[in-house]
Amino acid sequence: MVRQRGQGRPKPAKKDGGPPAPFKRPPEVLQPLIETLDEKHVYITHVDAQPADFKRKIFVVPVLMNVAIIALFAYRVYYILPYYMQIVASVLGYPNETTMVVDEMEWAEIVPEVAKRTFSFFFDFLLYSFIGPWPINFFFAQEDGSPVIWRWNIGFRDREIVVRRSGKWDETKGDVVNDASAKSLFVSRIGAATSPMLLNEKTGYLLMNADWGLDWTAMVDATTMVDKKMAAIEAFNTVVLLFHEEHSWLSLDMKVSENAEEDERRRQVFAFRDALAAVNKEDLFYRWIEIIQYESTQPGGFGPEKQEQVAKQIREMFEKQGINFDDFWKESVGKDRANKSTDVTN
Repeated sequence: MVRQRGQGRPKPAKKDGGPPAPFKRPPEVLQPLIETLDEKHVYITHVDAQPADFKRKIFVVPVLMNVAIIALFAYRVYYILPYYMQIVASVLGYPNETTMVVDEMEWAEIVPEVAKRTFSFFFDFLLYSFIGPWPINFFFAQEDGSPVIWRWNIGFRDREIVVRRSGKWDETKGDVVNDASAKSLFVSRIGAATSPMLLNEKTGYLLMNADWGLDWTAMVDATTMVDKKMAAIEAFNTVVLLFHEEHSWLSLDMKVSENAEEDERRRQVFAFRDALAAVNKEDLFYRWIEIIQYESTQPGGFGPEKQEQVAKQIREMFEKQGINFDDFWKESVGKDRANKSTDVTN
């Protein structure tokens, strides 16, 4: 952990009473990562459970795009540099084919030539100013790392830690701890960014937008912590981190939300579905859902005894397809199933 940011001033003293709900102290196990974060931003960490092969295919697209941009730049430099060198030489007093002797030229010759040069200069300025930084930021280390350095360090994994960093909106977020209006807006924005549907349908690289970027170095740091057994990967699952002047670093207690438990269960079901689809067994997922929905609506209720019978039926159905339900659930979701195979979030 080599990055040290936000070190310019002493840390505020923590209030003994603790922050008001829904905020709380961040997990101690994340302290090595928190010490490297910028106090000006808000951070969201979560575990990306998309298959490694899918992440590899997604990452190939920006790699090819940036390679194409580099090729375009190389061709443009090869094509235009001699022309610009001649213009510079002409300005320095060495006549050549680009030299314009205005006194000897007609307006019909001057205007097209000036327009041509203006367009060429403007085109290259746009190319250099707006498109040029793309491959630089993509391949080479900036303050927050780069996508290529991130992938070089962690490779492609079935379970990866994603660290998102807030965009410019964090400059106007206000006092989200003490101001009820600012808090409501903040919690709403975080809720949209941590929606189970969003996190299950998109891999981390696709979560970048106007509101959230990715902190590449923080992701490498977090992965290093897991690799070195400093923290379990589950410790990074949907954690919101922000700095407050009175309370220092805080996390947003996602469980305070009335729908938090339901959202978590839904996330697990989506992850299970995606894992089955990855091994061409998605039909098993829908048959599982159908059995639960059918049995839970039958006369006599769906008590513990009935649930055990249905659970046995479902496990046998999965076994016939060569899949151990409990092991596959734990592998795809990352934890043991708390309510067996008969607990489904609709």
